[in-house]
Amino acid sequence: MFKGFKEFILRGNVIDLAVAVVIGAAFTAIVTGLVEGIFNPLIALLFNANDLNGAGITLRPESSEGAGDGIVLAWGRVLSALIQFLLVATVVYFALVLPMNFFKRRRAKEEEAAPSGPTDVELLTEIRDLLRERRDSAG
Repeated sequence: MFKGFKEFILRGNVIDLAVAVVIGAAFTAIVTGLVEGIFNPLIALLFNANDLNGAGITLRPESSEGAGDGIVLAWGRVLSALIQFLLVATVVYFALVLPMNFFKRRRAKEEEAAPSGPTDVELLTEIRDLLRERRDSAG
């Protein structure tokens, strides 16, 4: 039981996944700061709202007696989440996907350009022929 767990943990992709989660969490803090500190205030200014997360349409105001909660369609929160998603997707694409695709294409071109050596069958055939010549010349 512990042997299987040890093999699972020591697999390379588990370590890679753990590193990706840690870096992703740190990156999320950066993007959240960027969205909340720069983009949300600019959009809130555009829509004349104090805070983008508070921007929305009030369908039913809160009652003063406390009998019922107000109902608000908070489109500002959705817009904020959308901006954050687009920022993360953009950075992941340009920082990770695009360079990896570039290196894959470059590697594929190098492999195509490199001359391929003889196959195993061709080498074995050549060795057989050399051994046959040596045997015939000696006998």
